[in-house]
Parts: sequence; structure tokens; C-alpha cells
Amino acid sequence: MAGTGRRQNILLITCDQWRGDSLSAVGHPVVKTPNSDALAREGVLFSRHYAGAAPCSPARACLYTGLYQMNNRVCRNGTPLDDRHDNVARAARRVGYDPTLFGYTDVSPDPRNRAPGDPFLRSYEGVLPGFTTRQLLPEHQKGWLSWLTQRGIDSSAGFPDVHRPSNADAPEVSNAVPIYSKDETPAAFLTGEFLRWLGEQDKGEPWFAHVSFLSPHPPFIVPEPFNTMYDPAEGPAYNKAPSFEAEKASHPFLAYHLEHHQGKSSFIPGAPGKVGDWSEDEFRKIRALYYGMISEVDSQLGRIWQGIRDKGDWGDTIVILTSDHAEMMGDHHMLGKGGWFDGSYHIPLIVKAPGHERAAGSTVDRFTAAVDIMPTLLELVGGAAQPHLDGQSLKPFLDGDEPADWRDAAHWEYDFRSVANGTTEAYFGTGSRQLNLSVIRTEAVKYVHFGGGLPPLLYDLANDPGETRNLANDPEWLAVRLEFAERLLAWRARHLDQSLALSELAENGPTGHFLRLP
Repeated sequence: MAGTGRRQNILLITCDQWRGDSLSAVGHPVVKTPNSDALAREGVLFSRHYAGAAPCSPARACLYTGLYQMNNRVCRNGTPLDDRHDNVARAARRVGYDPTLFGYTDVSPDPRNRAPGDPFLRSYEGVLPGFTTRQLLPEHQKGWLSWLTQRGIDSSAGFPDVHRPSNADAPEVSNAVPIYSKDETPAAFLTGEFLRWLGEQDKGEPWFAHVSFLSPHPPFIVPEPFNTMYDPAEGPAYNKAPSFEAEKASHPFLAYHLEHHQGKSSFIPGAPGKVGDWSEDEFRKIRALYYGMISEVDSQLGRIWQGIRDKGDWGDTIVILTSDHAEMMGDHHMLGKGGWFDGSYHIPLIVKAPGHERAAGSTVDRFTAAVDIMPTLLELVGGAAQPHLDGQSLKPFLDGDEPADWRDAAHWEYDFRSVANGTTEAYFGTGSRQLNLSVIRTEAVKYVHFGGGLPPLLYDLANDPGETRNLANDPEWLAVRLEFAERLLAWRARHLDQSLALSELAENGPTGHFLRLP
């Protein structure tokens, strides 16, 4: 159904740590996501969509600003976002929206604009400037915990222990249920808050909501019926080295990351030891829970779709469903995110835009990126995407067109500095500026370049899609390695910060484009 002609509503949904291959709409052999699939039938599914960085704060900075990490410079959770950067919420305000947040944005505020003792400077879980906060739900989840208490559930254990099995005798890895039901998950709570707010909106007055779900981010636990929805024996084979130790030995970064950033307790509260200690059977049980968490959040999407329909707004609402980054989920003996593997960066994207139905139900297999979201939204609502942005509007694909100058590769970055405690710097014996990597990934080849002298990586994706054989030192592949190193250098040169470089002071004053400060 096409829109009525009035300015459209905007619903931006992020589901944290959702792998791009884990939707039934893209042909996953196990996962069932009927409500996401229903959205894809009315919109466009982008099957090769990639995050710009990891973990949460850097990934979201790319999504919210339309700038690659090399320009927004949010390197880690806790890196402040420079307040000079524009973002999707500020841009929406300029065209008349009041962007309203349900959940979190994980944006650390610029400390130069605040007093040294400001409590906002004690957490990386700040709110992106420009958003009105209706229901904040950062990692401590206190808003949800107090709601559980009101419902008669003892939530005094707090985060993350509230996500332990209700049965204290349950094995370390099991499908035991938590103390809350399917109607009392954090996603169910946030959905309810959004629907309550939706009912308060005046008919005909366009709204902008950002619903930012934590699921399917760990801890990995989910209530009935989702805890037994998937058989651990089912699912694709893992991409990995023959052993945890062999994976560590394959690259100096992995030796560090697998040893220092893969504690079990980050994924199952209270579990001692390292992720690499789990057997494949345990990994498969965890993956079945992860799939269940995807289906649980998908069920909440169904509530949202129905609520918007009931209000009569569906035909006038742009819906963007995506994630910030993805989840390794056992590939390369890992859980979580980081490094260079596709498992950490390939994320879902579905866009439904009323008035752009010519391509409805189609799948786009061109490379798209998180930085494309901001220019896409601006073009859809009549705003002007500023020319210094790194992203490109996806609107041509929504109209069934094939842009002639579209990118032929995906790029992302990962920075593994640890400014607060310096542990990574001490381990590698170098400064923070050298602890980073950049990726160029085409359909057939992936090249990974490191700062600080760590060895590069090169994968033949046509014959090794699981990224298990590094060909960087293979004499037969040296020409390809050089070609991709040059392509990566050209990409970085093209995308160096353009916020003032596209302007010039001439006799009659500034000419060209320059980014005005907020």
C-alpha cells in the first residue's frame, strides 16, 4: 500500500549482534524469522550488508553518522564521538522530526562539552545527540528489572545474573529457562513501551522511533518456547581451524584475542574458563539458544508490525531493520565479535519505504554498508545527504534501479587499542595508533591489513568461504595481495575526512560544501 502523500513516519530497528545469514528469508537452513520475512516481502532485503566496525559503539557510530571509523574515530566502547559530527537524529530534527529512542545507542559523549565531574562521562552508554529518550535501556537493564519487580518477579540479582537459569542446578550450558517468561523478556518490555508511546501520537503527525533491542546479544538464555525451538544437532558446519590452539597459532592477533577476550562469563553468567574450553556439542547448544533468541525478538517484531497497522500508520511508515554488528557463534572457536571474519560483520538489512514498492519483495546482492543508512533515510524524507558522508543512498535499489557507480567491495575496520588500561598496548609492545586493521572484501577475495607491523591476511573466498587458509605469503598470490593492498589504500585516500575538504575560501567567501557545526 502506498503512502497517503504526507511526510512519512520512520521506524529504525536495530537487533544487537544478529548475523546476516541467520534469517529464513535469506535461506538459512534452520532459523525461522516469519515477521522479518514478512517485512522483506513488502520491502527490499539487502543480502550483502556489512557493519563498518565492531564492537557496539564503533559499529553504531558508523550507522548513526554515515562515516567510516577512519573519519568518525570511535575506536572502542568508550571512545567519545566528536560532537562536530552530524548524525541521523540531528539530521531528522532539521526536517521536522522528534527522533525518540527506545533502548540505547552506546554513544560516549564528547567530554570537551561537559564538566569534568559530569556523571555522563563515567559510562560509554550515552545517548546519541538529537534523540529524545522515552525508554532508556542500557546494559544494566534497570528499567526492565524494575518492571519485572512490579510484575512480582524477583529481579534483585541484577544484570547479568538475572539471566541465569531459574534452576540453580542446571548445567553450565543448557536450555534451562530464566525466571521471566516470553512475555517478560527485555525485548517484550521494550516493544510494549514503544506501542504505548505509539498510541499517544497524534494522527497525521509524523513520528520517528528508534527501537534498539539488545537481543540476540548475550547472555545466551531464552524462555519457552524458544529455548527448545531448535535442535543443537541441526545447523551449518563451523568454519574453524582443527583446534583452539591451532586457531591461536594462525595469527598473532588471534593468539591475543582468543586468550584475553574469550571468557565464558561474557556469554553465560558465572561460567569459569575460556570459550575455547567448550566442546562442539556445547557450542551447538549455545547456537540453538542464539537461534531461539533471534526467533524471540522476531516475535516482538510481529507485535510492532501489528501495532502500527492497528493505528493505521503502516502505509505511511518507513521501516529499517538491521543490526549494529554480528556474532561469531562458534566459527573460528569464537563467540562475540571482533577481528576480520565475516561472522562478526555481515548483518541483516531490510528496508520498507512506502511509495517505493517497485522492487518490493526483491533481494539486492550488491555490497551495502552501515554508513548507507543515514543518507538513505535523509533522501527518503526529503532531506539533503551532505556530500562529505561516506555512505550512499540505497533509494535507487528501492526503486528497482541498478546504480552504475555502486561499490564492488565491502570495507570495515577494527581497532583493538585499550586506552584506559593499556593491556593491548603492553601485549603487542606498541602504541594505541598501531592497534588496528582494515578490510577489503570482494565477492572472491578478502584482504586484511594491520597497523603496527602485524602480518596481513589474504583469503580466496571463491574456494575458501570459511576463511581458513591465509594465502598472504603464497608466491602465486603475491600479485593479488599487492593489488588489494593498493585498492585498500585507494579506498582510504578517497574517504579521508571531507567535512571541509570539499570547500574553499574564495574572493566572495566560502564556496562548495562545508560541514556546519551543530
